Amino acid sequence: MDIPDFGIPPQLARRMSMAEQHEYLRTKLTRRRTLVTAGAVAAGGLLTGCGDSGSSGSPSATTSAPSPATSKAPGSLVTPFGRHLAFGADPKSQMRISWQVPVSVKKPYVRIGLTPDDLSRKIEAEVRDLHTPGVQGVRLELDQYYLHAALDGLLPGTTYYYGVGHEGFDPTSPGRRSTIESFRTAPASPERFVFTAFGDQGVGKAAAANDNVILRQKPAFHLHAGDICYANVNGKGVEQDGYDPAFWDLFLKQNETVTKSVPWMVTTGNHDMEAWYSPDGYGGQLARWSLPDNGFDPRSAPGVYSFTYGNVAVVALDANDVSYEIPANYGYTGGRQTKWLDEKLAELRKAKDVDFVVVYFHHCAYSTSAHASDGGVRNEWVPVFARHQVDLVINGHNHVYERTDAIKDGEVGGAVPIGASTDPTRDGIVYVTAGGGGKDLYGFPSGVDESYEGHVTRHDTVDTFQWTKQRSSDGETVEWSRVRYRGFSFLKVEAESGSRPVLKVSALAQNGERIDHFEVRRGA
Repeated sequence: MDIPDFGIPPQLARRMSMAEQHEYLRTKLTRRRTLVTAGAVAAGGLLTGCGDSGSSGSPSATTSAPSPATSKAPGSLVTPFGRHLAFGADPKSQMRISWQVPVSVKKPYVRIGLTPDDLSRKIEAEVRDLHTPGVQGVRLELDQYYLHAALDGLLPGTTYYYGVGHEGFDPTSPGRRSTIESFRTAPASPERFVFTAFGDQGVGKAAAANDNVILRQKPAFHLHAGDICYANVNGKGVEQDGYDPAFWDLFLKQNETVTKSVPWMVTTGNHDMEAWYSPDGYGGQLARWSLPDNGFDPRSAPGVYSFTYGNVAVVALDANDVSYEIPANYGYTGGRQTKWLDEKLAELRKAKDVDFVVVYFHHCAYSTSAHASDGGVRNEWVPVFARHQVDLVINGHNHVYERTDAIKDGEVGGAVPIGASTDPTRDGIVYVTAGGGGKDLYGFPSGVDESYEGHVTRHDTVDTFQWTKQRSSDGETVEWSRVRYRGFSFLKVEAESGSRPVLKVSALAQNGERIDHFEVRRGA
């Protein structure tokens, strides 16, 4: 069928199934400013949730200051969708609930309680509306409405039930109780738990399939290492990039099966630099996500923060700040992020309740796939990680699974075959590229075989390169590439405390089969 007025850009259509194209067009039609009617809203009704980040504030230029919105359609016809959770700075007592509505609504809120039958506590939500100007022949004008509620003073280790609503839509009313969901706060003292991680997800069948496998692991939270939905097609961080903000609607709907109950902790990839929104292309991220506000500047660098769950401290970084490969935001923090990182890792290493420190960000420090290693990341951050003996580093960017041996002083400090144990205080740091979240997959250098659990090949040197200020060096021959898998996958980490704390790290393929595993024990 030919749809000349509302057609999908060819570069997007090639990446979508027919069902996804239908959903894309439906989303376009229900949100185009001249076509938003009560009937269109009812036809496009979806269900989701909400979240907020304390003091991060709203982005300037293309978004308005937080304020109650004025309804354009009867509230009873507007169904929330895209619920996504995130921790505040303290996962024991803070949760942020975020969601979306197709048009503005009056008096949005969250109801919360200890049972689904008693959601008596009502918390007002903040509206962050995002306006994308239309460009003839390129993209339609689009208004998006994101709602966020900050839940503070929660009890540790407690399951809470919640429902999101607005004037005319009450989640506790008959016919809408199925929209009630739950989450659990972090425990007061360390206990065994699981978290998952990947980067480079996007929208599509593979991305949704990974979500389904992740949910079966029952994670306490999920780490998304950037390149979240690929609304920005080219990922250069400039206004010439192809861009369609409606992909965010599809992404949030796609992930809601997980994000409505599992905190989805994101950081910033190169495809998440959306140059049309200030500051520094991060206005869209500020509108859509509510993340911990304890980084060095949560408004200018929303993907930089930390939190501690059980005996594991997690630090999120924005590698756009140091990347040589994609320089759009190179140096935008003026060194403040690296200074904050150094101070934060020192603080966490002194914390008596922290056994392990995990750092995640987008661009790879060590990888042999298409983007290879980023010299800026190595120069700025690897020495800081080494100084504070970080226990595990998780990256995306390369759309594969690749895992190093323990690296110390730029070389293999300790071999870590599949199933082995490593000690960061002795061997160095293991770096994991977990870029198989759902986007089109990459390969490895010519002549380099995959090697993973059940398919172990000879461990040998690999010829690759690293990105430098001059684009790339003449190449490097590396011995640290231990595990390589070209398939959709994600990371699963099981943390145990007690007399012998351990991180049990596994990689799972999309069919649930394990493709790698190893252990991290300090002072073993």
